[in-house]
Amino acid sequence: MDIDLFSDMVRNLILDNDEVTLPGLGTFVSELMPATFSDKGYTINPPYRRLSFRQRWNEDDTLLADFYSEANGTDREMSSRILADFISGMRETLQTKKVVPMPGLGRLRATKENTFFFIADEDLDIYPYGFGLAPVSLKTHEETPEEVSAAVQELHDIVEAPVEPVATTEEPVATTEEPVTAPVESEDVPVEPVVTVDIPEETVQAAGKGPLNWALIIPLCIVALVALFFLVFFLLARFAPDFLDTLLYTKEELRILNYPLK
Repeated sequence: MDIDLFSDMVRNLILDNDEVTLPGLGTFVSELMPATFSDKGYTINPPYRRLSFRQRWNEDDTLLADFYSEANGTDREMSSRILADFISGMRETLQTKKVVPMPGLGRLRATKENTFFFIADEDLDIYPYGFGLAPVSLKTHEETPEEVSAAVQELHDIVEAPVEPVATTEEPVATTEEPVTAPVESEDVPVEPVVTVDIPEETVQAAGKGPLNWALIIPLCIVALVALFFLVFFLLARFAPDFLDTLLYTKEELRILNYPLK
């Protein structure tokens, strides 16, 4: 027997069993782990089975011996003896070299104090029911063309679905009865006299003249004064320029302006 055959036996047994005992060495234990979140909750990891090794064993567990006996056509006693010799050699190798590779599973290792532990391969898959499951990233997940086509087809079916008219079998019921109106009881309600007040006409006219009229008149007066000023300035500049100069300049400035240039 070699380590490849032994590792293959352990792998086949662990697919259908939670524990596989290696008499004199320890026990492989398989535990089902639920789905988990990673990457701050943005990645969903599917469930899987975790394989570990415990340095304890059950002497009455003959699962490995029965499997070897059935596969090789030998009796259980002979199978148990062959497995015991091989596992004893594994133990010596662990104690001296501190590692025993198990192809398809991982590596058995030993500490300085000869405490045995197991390191599984990164791609180890011993969970048949999880076949095809892969981590799903909520940040980078994009719909496939098939998913988009299916969604579009569902919307098309909803829009194009014919609407069946609702059949009504009820017929209107003709009634010949006249509407019944409740008699209105008349009561003597006292009517209050209407009081009229005579308002003098002068008061009504004065009410129409308020601050609103003055608000319009004052701007109009200012505009008229400005227009009148410009009109007077234009007339003085046209017909009495000398008089306008006396208003704008002093006598010395007029003497300089009127001084003949040679």
